[in-house]
Amino acid sequence: MSEAYPIYVVDDDDAIRRSLSFMLRTSGYAVRLFEGGAAFLKEAAGLEPGCVLLDVRMPDIDGLEVHRELRARGIMLPVVIMTGHGHIDMAVAAMKAGASDFIEKPFEKAALLGCIEAARKLLMADRGATARANDARARLNILTEREREVLDGLVEGLPNKTIAFDLGISPRTVEIHRANLMQKLEVKSLAEALRIAFHAGLE
Repeated sequence: MSEAYPIYVVDDDDAIRRSLSFMLRTSGYAVRLFEGGAAFLKEAAGLEPGCVLLDVRMPDIDGLEVHRELRARGIMLPVVIMTGHGHIDMAVAAMKAGASDFIEKPFEKAALLGCIEAARKLLMADRGATARANDARARLNILTEREREVLDGLVEGLPNKTIAFDLGISPRTVEIHRANLMQKLEVKSLAEALRIAFHAGLE
């Protein structure tokens, strides 16, 4: 690993924290330990992108509530839920709410590292999608209002004549706006223009 990937262990059991810290550090990760949900949430907003190993059962704030609070604050760190026997239903509920994975204690090192790497790839994919969306929105911002209206029609799958009728302009004018917006977006095909629109969130 060229750069140590951060892992945030949130568990009220001191023995588990120490054990995980040793296991993860010797596997090349950067590890920070938190003895409970409240301590973790105090610092969560300022943490580097990394994976959260989050225990379900904690006395101050349970793992599900910590996870909900992260999402409410817009902190989209990937979360792997650690659950004891009999708490699988809670782990499944967490995954439905957006946790990337769960692992049942006691777990094998290989299984844990597999969960972490899967969560890491998920984070990278999310960051890539966010970057594409931001780039697409920036590119659409240079279009005029009329060009955006024509693009909206194209996104809906409408032909030039229908777009022209809806906007009260001639089909020839729609063709001109279409050519201009494609030039501004630096694309050569309608498919490329639509891809940018979809990345920007136009549906």
